[in-house]
Amino acid sequence: MKIALFGYGKMGKMIEGIAVERGHEIVARIDQAGLSIDYSNIDVAIDFSMPDAAFENITGCFRNGVPVISGTTGWLQHYEEAVRICRDTRSGFIYASNFSLGVNIFFELNKYLAGMMSQLEEYKVEMEEIHHTQKLDAPSGTAITLAEGIIEQGNYKEWKLDEEGKEIVPIYSKREGTVPGTHTVTYKSSVDSLEIKHTAHNREGFALGAVVAAEWIVGKTGVYSMKDVLNLK
Repeated sequence: MKIALFGYGKMGKMIEGIAVERGHEIVARIDQAGLSIDYSNIDVAIDFSMPDAAFENITGCFRNGVPVISGTTGWLQHYEEAVRICRDTRSGFIYASNFSLGVNIFFELNKYLAGMMSQLEEYKVEMEEIHHTQKLDAPSGTAITLAEGIIEQGNYKEWKLDEEGKEIVPIYSKREGTVPGTHTVTYKSSVDSLEIKHTAHNREGFALGAVVAAEWIVGKTGVYSMKDVLNLK
């Protein structure tokens, strides 16, 4: 499989290492605007670029018949337009806030648990996410996805950072050392607490998931999620 990398920072380099280990070839590394791209030599693109470049990177691939895996955040105000262009050009697309295989299983576990807990008014949910000190945005995209999964079950209307309320999912963000990412969802009552937790030991899991998604989408058209990649019902 021939892969183009849009964005060649730490994550791009990690993706390259894993892709090569799995027998794939990196045919392009695009880390700045205006570079000439030979789309005819690309089977799939993996985009971990800057927010202001992501939309053009992604839709440029669609218009040239190249499916895209994207983990770039900060551009999602254009997501629906990107989806429309993907469908119009009969290309393939997966966007995820987190490509870790374990985290995507955690997303589904979180929604399942939230559905059960929605029957129990005695319990109030809260969330904590911990990341390295170089991560400036808060809360994390993963925490927001978890909160949205809880809200889907009907007992809560919104999430807020460091703020509690009857219909609010509170998210508490911490920045410590070199922590790759820890997310904990806790349900508390007056008599006990129940929690589920995902701890990343390093960032390789995010890169591996992106490569697995790229392997899966080649030859497919349409808009998918990691739930499709992992065949999670």
